[in-house]
Amino acid sequence: MEETVPESLGRKHDEEPELHRQIQEGLRGIIDPGTGLDVVRMGLVCDTELQPAGRGYRAIITFRPSSPVCPMAFKLAWEMKQRVQAVENIEAVEVRVEGFNRGPELEALLRGEASEQEGSNRSG
Repeated sequence: MEETVPESLGRKHDEEPELHRQIQEGLRGIIDPGTGLDVVRMGLVCDTELQPAGRGYRAIITFRPSSPVCPMAFKLAWEMKQRVQAVENIEAVEVRVEGFNRGPELEALLRGEASEQEGSNRSG
């Protein structure tokens, strides 16, 4: 059965359609433990964008947790970054967080601006 991909996850302009497909495939492997559904199906990934960077692309993922106090947001965002980073030709990944009360803190952690100890004390 073929799933419908949200329009925001499809390619934009002349961006690489195969790269978008690989990113979507990676993100579909991230399962929210509370629902048993993948983050794409749940609509937690609002947008993906590719920008040329070096010899590849910079991927920008917009993540909107299921609630402003989602207990799994840190874990899911970290896994999104790791999965997309593993896609060939992706040079860098930025995860933008919307609608989450600790969004700026989470974004800083994902950029590596927070200390490693702070990140290990977070509950997802």
